[in-house]
Amino acid sequence: MAAAHPQAATMFNYKGIIALDLDGTLLDSRKELSQTNKDTLAQAAQAGWAVVPTTGRFYGAIPQIVRELPFIRYAITVNGAEVADVTSGEVIYKAEIPYEQAVEIMAFMDNYPLIYDCYQAGEAFMTAEMKEHIDEMTEEVQYRKMLKELRQPVNELKAFLMDKKQNIQKTQFVTNEPNVQKQLLEILPQKFSDIVISVTAKNNAEINNVRANKGEALWALADYLGVPRENTVAFGDAANDLSMIKAAGTGIVMANASEEVKSVADYITLSNDEDGVAFGIKEICLK
Repeated sequence: MAAAHPQAATMFNYKGIIALDLDGTLLDSRKELSQTNKDTLAQAAQAGWAVVPTTGRFYGAIPQIVRELPFIRYAITVNGAEVADVTSGEVIYKAEIPYEQAVEIMAFMDNYPLIYDCYQAGEAFMTAEMKEHIDEMTEEVQYRKMLKELRQPVNELKAFLMDKKQNIQKTQFVTNEPNVQKQLLEILPQKFSDIVISVTAKNNAEINNVRANKGEALWALADYLGVPRENTVAFGDAANDLSMIKAAGTGIVMANASEEVKSVADYITLSNDEDGVAFGIKEICLK
């Protein structure tokens, strides 16, 4: 866990932190940021809150309209594998999978009908032959689009990792067979140590270092900024948001979330297509 950073606390003196999942939370079903949410985030920043995108994406995959918000200084990315000051590039917290273990996990997944990729140093890579099968593995149009646009093809991903000898931020698989997804959710954590798996889309599962979760990352940022942990607010909708919903001083869950996520909420707001983030901020942070 990162230690408190007195200089940061003195320089910025944030009232608190608003940690925002993106897909299914801040962004609507079209993966867009509404004007209402945008304006409310600006009001929160003006009121002294640190507004922090908190996502399974790497930073470059965050939509430009979010990255260009002038008050965004910190980001929690890759499900908590990295916390960074995006203005200076300083990494505040990092929890990665050793590349040798990543190769072992991928070799095991080769026995199943699926495709997989990895995030490494803020970029995403996939075996070129697997990338050709994206359309077969998921029916979700926006998810397909993101996979195709953001995954850089390499000849063979395991060989690529062994050649670079650089740890990864996460690996994820996509399969069109629900039973395979279910099996691997059970088997992988038993077979490989120090990993955690979360589902963020219908056909996928994301594998991170066990310390790479949004909850620990949120606490690391709070300690770094000198913000009391009880002054943290987290918005989310999916299983990979559970840790930060539980860790935050106030955990706010979207109306479109699963019952599992709703069960740990301190407050349930409107859906992501009804500006639920704006509504929650006004109810909890701006009153």
